[in-house]
Amino acid sequence: MISEKLAQALNHQMNNEFAAAQTYLSMASYCEYQNYSGFAHFFLQQVEEERFHAMKIYNYLNDRGIRAIITETPAPATAFDNLVHTFEVALQQEKEVTRSFYSIMDMAWEEKEHATISFLNWFLDEQVEEESTFDTHIEYLKRIREDKNALFIYEKELAQRSFQAE
Repeated sequence: MISEKLAQALNHQMNNEFAAAQTYLSMASYCEYQNYSGFAHFFLQQVEEERFHAMKIYNYLNDRGIRAIITETPAPATAFDNLVHTFEVALQQEKEVTRSFYSIMDMAWEEKEHATISFLNWFLDEQVEEESTFDTHIEYLKRIREDKNALFIYEKELAQRSFQAE
């Protein structure tokens, strides 16, 4: 049986995932405004991925007989210095999400809530991938710098990304 404390943590994380989606939507808007449609597309795919994560937790809570409670999400950041900055903000956000999942996993271990431990393992694996992805994009963008041809090619690659829910 999931404790009230663990249920609250999972609900909080579900809402964090919805908030992350809003931040990525804000980043997409920034990129679109700057005429970087490939980067905007990349972030729009991130929006879908974060919503998928939130709904995965939503479904888990409901499957376990716990009401998923949707709360207000804080307004996302809207000011970004440049493309690299959007990815740095995204990486920081993903690191915070990882810390949050670690905390929830610690609770699940303390409570010997094995089904939740199994459920959370998927998210921990996903977070390794997320942090690595953003770190790689930051490094690529720093290498490209002001090379407009390289940036054009890189943007075209990002425009090909598609999110496929499992």
